[in-house]
Amino acid sequence: MNKLAEIKARKEELRKLLGGTEQVDLDEIQKELNDLDAEETELRRRQEMAEQINTQEEPEIRQITKPQETKNPVQDKFDTPEYRKAFMAYVCRNTPIPVEFRADANTLTTDIGTVIPPVTLNKIIEKLRAYGMILPRVTQTNYIQGVNIPTSDLKPAATWVAEGSGSDKQKKTTGAIVFSHYKLRVAVSASLESEYMAYSAFEAAIVQNITEAMAVAIEQAIISGTGSGQPTGILKDTAAGTTVTAAKLTYETLIEAEGDLPLAYENGAVWVMSKKTFMQFVGLVDTAGQPIARVNAGINGVPERTLLGRTVVLTDYVPSFSSSLTAGDVFAFLYRMQDYALNTNFSIGMTMYEDHDTDDIVRKSIIVCDGHPVDTNSLVKLAYATK
Repeated sequence: MNKLAEIKARKEELRKLLGGTEQVDLDEIQKELNDLDAEETELRRRQEMAEQINTQEEPEIRQITKPQETKNPVQDKFDTPEYRKAFMAYVCRNTPIPVEFRADANTLTTDIGTVIPPVTLNKIIEKLRAYGMILPRVTQTNYIQGVNIPTSDLKPAATWVAEGSGSDKQKKTTGAIVFSHYKLRVAVSASLESEYMAYSAFEAAIVQNITEAMAVAIEQAIISGTGSGQPTGILKDTAAGTTVTAAKLTYETLIEAEGDLPLAYENGAVWVMSKKTFMQFVGLVDTAGQPIARVNAGINGVPERTLLGRTVVLTDYVPSFSSSLTAGDVFAFLYRMQDYALNTNFSIGMTMYEDHDTDDIVRKSIIVCDGHPVDTNSLVKLAYATK
């Protein structure tokens, strides 16, 4: 690089000499310019060759690794379109479920022929929880069989203390309830034999049939279940809660029942009775002549019934008040429904059999559940009494 700069500087000097007025030897200058050009050409050639040697890089060696196989997440075989079609064929035409979709072994707990697809099952559960008047109001759990749930018999109280002082420790007495497992068998005889039924229509029919049958059975057990082979009902324990006897329906009867409801359970407690019993209350008035029962138009025109301002839940699971009742029969009661725990294992399956008496194809579903009233302190019962 320095030599090329010198050659360039020397050429600049020669150019000035040729542009001046001094006498110069042109042949000598020409010869020197030729030598400078030759030397410059050689230097530049050498420089280019050197640069080519420096810029030549070794070929890059790339290590190609085998692409990792993407593992698809494990999919529930019962939640596939193939199984849903097979399930529909089984229910509608009694076509056997393919081997790859069958369970490895049958269990005594479920005793079912095939599993309802999760898509359909979720719709059944969703509708079941919103069905009727009783089921949506209770507490729904999913504990395993045999679990103990502590229940409080005495609630601790807070006390005012002076600065720097403490309060006495309070022992909280607790009991426990144990959830067992009872099978609820729902047999539905419905016309689902259409060869070209769309899955959406088939699914709607299955959901409607199973939901209605199960909801009625479960709600009946919540109210009056015996606890033997079925959930324990709110009215099972005759000694639980408070009982108000009445030979006839009067304003004073409701006042006494409301007075027996503890203040701690005031919020959330509802009346439960039949529609016929409620309509007998509709004609009653208080001391000021005002009706004690009211029916208002609620959302979407659905009637909202109240007694002395308290919500009334109508049901057919308790007898209506009449003179034909036996002494001690409960015809209405006050209760905070969230104090009842329904433990449900929503594992519903379906099998089919033929009723040889009627030649109907019956579709049978089974669900495992149990229920107990966790707290009966809010229970106030209206029982019939002879005059």
